[in-house]
Amino acid sequence: MRPIRGVPLLAALLAGVTVLGPAAPAGAEVPGHCARQDRLDVPGAERQESECLADLTTAGLAGTPYTDLADQAGLSAKGTRNPSGVPGVQIDGYFPDDSRSNATHGWAHDAQFVIRLPDRWNGGLVVTGAPGTRRQYSTDTLVSDQVLAQGFAYASTDKGNTGADFFTDGREPGDAVAEWNRRVTELTRAAKRAVRQRYGQVPRRTYMTGISNGGYLTRWQLENRPELYDGGVDWEGVLWTTRGPNLLTSLPVTVARTFGTATDDDLLRAGFAPGSRFLWPYHEKAYWGLTQKMFRAEFDPSYDPKCPGATAGTTVPEILAPCASDASYDYLSRPASVRRAVAKVALTGRIGKPLITLHGDLDTLLPLATDSAVYARMIDDRGRGALHRFYTVRDGTHTDGLYDSYPDRLRPILPCYRSAFTALTRWVERGATPPADHVIARPAGGDPVNSCSVTDRVAGSATATVTGAVPDPAAGAPARVAAR
Repeated sequence: MRPIRGVPLLAALLAGVTVLGPAAPAGAEVPGHCARQDRLDVPGAERQESECLADLTTAGLAGTPYTDLADQAGLSAKGTRNPSGVPGVQIDGYFPDDSRSNATHGWAHDAQFVIRLPDRWNGGLVVTGAPGTRRQYSTDTLVSDQVLAQGFAYASTDKGNTGADFFTDGREPGDAVAEWNRRVTELTRAAKRAVRQRYGQVPRRTYMTGISNGGYLTRWQLENRPELYDGGVDWEGVLWTTRGPNLLTSLPVTVARTFGTATDDDLLRAGFAPGSRFLWPYHEKAYWGLTQKMFRAEFDPSYDPKCPGATAGTTVPEILAPCASDASYDYLSRPASVRRAVAKVALTGRIGKPLITLHGDLDTLLPLATDSAVYARMIDDRGRGALHRFYTVRDGTHTDGLYDSYPDRLRPILPCYRSAFTALTRWVERGATPPADHVIARPAGGDPVNSCSVTDRVAGSATATVTGAVPDPAAGAPARVAAR
């Protein structure tokens, strides 16, 4: 979600990658500075502008129109080290769309994208979509900087609608989120063509990745468009299932707590981690109510047409304020039309390419027990477990920026994500099987902001499953997560 006057909204989270990836493939063309820029024509784009730049990373782009540091607020911990000095071509533009929530470049046009093509190319392409309801530059310091330094081309989309009123896009319930998936597919195909124009060949490897809503996009693409990718890294992706669990089954209890009709014990029974209590006041103010009302308005607008109505709000307090009616929202009792809307975007677990999932055990927006632990079980149930690795990050939470407020209780997930990305490329390109599912240990010392390895594990940890029960909204009773 876009930050509003310093408040990091919804899925405002993601991070980049420190461990260096594979070197440029033997025989890969390494053109001169901005070579073939005149040949670049992004297929399907309604508007595009290319620039030859001395540095495609945020260090070089800060203060220019080619990135947006404000849209990255709250996504990483202070002290995060990123590479710089990557020359190449940047293409900004948009695909045809009739919504206008994205004002970047003064275009007032959605479906905006950025494609970055470094001079020194390793033969690969990395694609992502904005977390929360941010825009196309939101993951520059988290993903773009690092993968560009590794030699990858990079492409990111705003997903086709942005901001707290994203739910107003589309004709029918569920259309706005469904567009997110279509925009990623559209950009992936177009970026591959742009890569070929720049380097004379299509990417040898294409990876999908993202955090929160971007992690959801990664899951959906590997389930539904696996032919476009060679693998992906999913950082605490949002889980949408038709019967639940999903955001509309896990968040109403948090709104009920705000209005005094639910207790802390109710949140624990709903899957929120006991150790995350210290984070609840912050999430109550910045995430829970807003997230519930936006997605309920997206999938079930008839439940309370007056809240949020045509807009989530025009001031910060209005935007962050929960709807009182959501305190008693019961997803499973709603009409079948609501589940049909969710079905447009629902996940199945039927991934077609290798996927690594990371999730913090103190995630207080998407609790591990109702999200990635369930998704891992879904993948196993589909017989795709051999394509999946699931790593729980001890003391990790949904937003790395919170580490700065609680350095003694939290650890950033970003360096673990970087290690996971390297593990994925080695898995795909060298056949190096990643470690089995486990809990990544919290470092006893050193630099937790920039150091992590997915091989580090809690002593005795054999799986990344959670202890206790995973709520099953359909059954009304807890169901154990099977050991993997």
